[in-house]
Amino acid sequence: MENRNVSLNLNAALVVILIMTARLIDGIAQNQHESNSQLDPDPEFIGTINNVTYPAGREAILACSVRNLGKNKVGWLRASDQTVLALQGRVVTHNARISVMHQDMHTWKLKISKLRESDRGCYMCQINTSPMKKQVGCIDVQVPPDIINEESSADLAVQEGEDATLVCKATGNPQPRVIWRREDGEMILIRKPGSRELMRVEAYNGSSLKLLRLERRQMGAYLCIASNDVPPAVSKRVSLSVQFAPMVRAPSQLLGTPLGSDVQLECQVEASPSPVSYWLKGARTSSGFASISTASLETGSPGPEMLLDGPKYGITEKRDGYRGIMLLVVRSFSPSDVGTYHCVSTNSLGRAEGTLRLYEIKLHPGASASNDDQLNFISGPEEARNAVACRHPSCANCAWLSLLLLLRLRLWLRPLAWHA
Repeated sequence: MENRNVSLNLNAALVVILIMTARLIDGIAQNQHESNSQLDPDPEFIGTINNVTYPAGREAILACSVRNLGKNKVGWLRASDQTVLALQGRVVTHNARISVMHQDMHTWKLKISKLRESDRGCYMCQINTSPMKKQVGCIDVQVPPDIINEESSADLAVQEGEDATLVCKATGNPQPRVIWRREDGEMILIRKPGSRELMRVEAYNGSSLKLLRLERRQMGAYLCIASNDVPPAVSKRVSLSVQFAPMVRAPSQLLGTPLGSDVQLECQVEASPSPVSYWLKGARTSSGFASISTASLETGSPGPEMLLDGPKYGITEKRDGYRGIMLLVVRSFSPSDVGTYHCVSTNSLGRAEGTLRLYEIKLHPGASASNDDQLNFISGPEEARNAVACRHPSCANCAWLSLLLLLRLRLWLRPLAWHA
């Protein structure tokens, strides 16, 4: 019996010893765990992610540096929609332009090649700790300017006196600057607010160029130029046509020449759109030019004759913008060429004419026709004859006749004006 009690006591002692040993082992393990926890600090970022700016088409890189990562992982996400792009060194997006590089054991770089405008935005570098840690870096994509044709002016045709606005809209990053210049290098004419006066500027800044109460001299091609320091700059050409009825002016309305010489008649024309111009010879009715048949029936005399380019008449026309010069050369002047000539110009907005009278200058008997004698004289027939006669050595009153010719010339030219 005593032996049995001794055995029970030994077993109880062993159980107590085992329990105490287990507690001791748990304490040691816990101490070791706490010690290890103190040796492995939490992950943290090294510095910050620098924001970057690159032109479209280039390559952009964002760098994220982390220390004490341990068993944690680093991921890249698009900040705007939380789309996961990469985890550690593996790309999880289907965008082939995105890649990840792991450098010097601490740095993870997100690389986007062939940048597009849609890549502009912010990107997040994330550590999957609890709670999660993150840093954000942004990419700005520079885009060269581009003109939006659908929102910009096409070629314009406006009647004189009306208003016109030239519009040029452009996109790009940074926002482009828009200026206007004339294609021909001339100054831009802009009417001062509340004034009839036009001021001259080399260039106009702004997407809308307002031209009030247009004049014909404002007609031309204008260039809209958009730039934002990201090459290349772009431009758009807008042609502005100011339309008006023809205006005709004959600088020399009365011309004289000796027989056998060539004489040139000239008319200056302004018109837009471009007119149809021609020359007529003959009388003019009160309501305009009568047709040949009408004139023949009513008056019994031939009507106005339309002149054609050929051996007798040389007809040319020179144009520079809305201005033009009509030239008629009458070859081998004869008595039948004496008469009235009309330069006519017409377009969709109206019609105008200029009238010139051509007469014969009779040379003084015995005087030879020099080159000066074959020039066109602008005067009355009597004064022109006296002026030519005055060239002869026997003329004693040459100075007085010349003075008289000048005085009479002023009287002849005073009533002459533009013919509409």
